[in-house]
Amino acid sequence: MSANQNIGSLSGRSKVVSNKKMTFAERIYLPAIFGGFAITLSHFFKKKVTVQYPEVNRPFSEIYRGLHVLKRDDEGRERCTACGLCALACPSEAITMIAAERKENEMNLYREEKYASVFEIDMLRCIFCGLCEEACPKEAIFLTNVTVPSDLHRSDFIYGKDVLVEPVDKRVDISHRQTSEVLAFKKDKNQSHNS
Repeated sequence: MSANQNIGSLSGRSKVVSNKKMTFAERIYLPAIFGGFAITLSHFFKKKVTVQYPEVNRPFSEIYRGLHVLKRDDEGRERCTACGLCALACPSEAITMIAAERKENEMNLYREEKYASVFEIDMLRCIFCGLCEEACPKEAIFLTNVTVPSDLHRSDFIYGKDVLVEPVDKRVDISHRQTSEVLAFKKDKNQSHNS
């Protein structure tokens, strides 16, 4: 072991720091100040990167994940069966739901015998990772390309079924979120999942 090697270093990559004396120019900091001014002045002549939002919208990526939507099937019934897999997959625990059993007169409203009577997503906790839509076996929840609107009160960011379920007369297109293999599989009505 050489005398210059630091005994406390496990990697052996420590460097010896010298205590170099500062010159007069370094002690008065003027060259550093003028260097900072030069960088600031150079930015005046560069292209501006600021977007004048909301007058100008920035283009979003095709795979942008925004506001959630609870999908309906072709007959207008809610797809969600309140299995809870989306809530389990959510790393921020933003999804809560309460399951209920479908009544006889609700056959046209819900697809399965069990449905989510309460389904809430706390948008302040959500990190928009998309794990909820990957975990859903019924393809009931998707993230759209709609941004979550701003608000003044925290309680207004807890979205229930009144906001999340897509309207019957105005369907939300989520085909851009699915691969061509999935879209081809969904057309096969012989599969019990698609019926």
